[in-house]
Amino acid sequence: MVWSKFRIFLEMIKFEHTIFALPFAYTGALLVHRSLPAGRDVLWITLAMVGARTAAMSLNRIIDRHIDAANPRTANRAIPAGLLRVGEVWVYVLLSFALLFYAAAQLSPLALRLFPVAVLVLTLYSYTKRFTWACHLFLGLALGLAPLGAWIAIANRFDLAPVLLAGGVMFWVAGFDIIYACDDYDFDRSHGIYSIPARFGILAALRISAVFHVVAPLLFAATGLVLHLGWLYFAGLLLAVGLLFYQHHLVRPDDLSRAGVAFFNLNGTLSVVMFVCTLLDVWL
Repeated sequence: MVWSKFRIFLEMIKFEHTIFALPFAYTGALLVHRSLPAGRDVLWITLAMVGARTAAMSLNRIIDRHIDAANPRTANRAIPAGLLRVGEVWVYVLLSFALLFYAAAQLSPLALRLFPVAVLVLTLYSYTKRFTWACHLFLGLALGLAPLGAWIAIANRFDLAPVLLAGGVMFWVAGFDIIYACDDYDFDRSHGIYSIPARFGILAALRISAVFHVVAPLLFAATGLVLHLGWLYFAGLLLAVGLLFYQHHLVRPDDLSRAGVAFFNLNGTLSVVMFVCTLLDVWL
């Protein structure tokens, strides 16, 4: 029974979507000294990421449970479907934040001091769709903490490069989240949910997403220039640009049927490609 509930929980929080942010966390760690980080640091950064994302997604499912129940696309999620109780999910929230806190304490003093800021950002995102169409940028900010947090975890300081990298992640995530939100255009408009598609229409939303996906590579390129990275990093960036271009080729205002492919497959590939090319650039 416990294992069955745990499997339902992992499905509810889409644990496999950790692939979006975790490679960028590793990228941030690689770039601090432009060398492979210590195994201990990698371990605690990984655990911090698992804790942060699990807490954020669990909170999102709790906070949005009534919206999810009303939306045909999400009505079968674990809480509205009665597969998990709210109290059970709260246990995961508290355990996950405890894991994040302990991992931060093992990394650097600044990482530990910024723990409340991380909790605030991870919690606030789920409420933003209730009052601003900029909610996609808040989600991007939450995932953008991954490379910035990993840098701080090792360097114990802020620098320009990880801020640029975090900005690139923020606009990349916001861009693909806009595409994903187009699926809920009718529901969001009829239920007063704020999003860029609901506010500006699907055609304008896809154009805004495309602009965000121009800004993101520029910030990634600026990161490479500031750190004087080599050609392998920029080759990875060119591959990422190609994936972004193909993503927008797949989705049209009158055909959103392939939005799921654009959301998961291509963006998961992008984050891994950027990490692998950064790793090779640093290693070689």
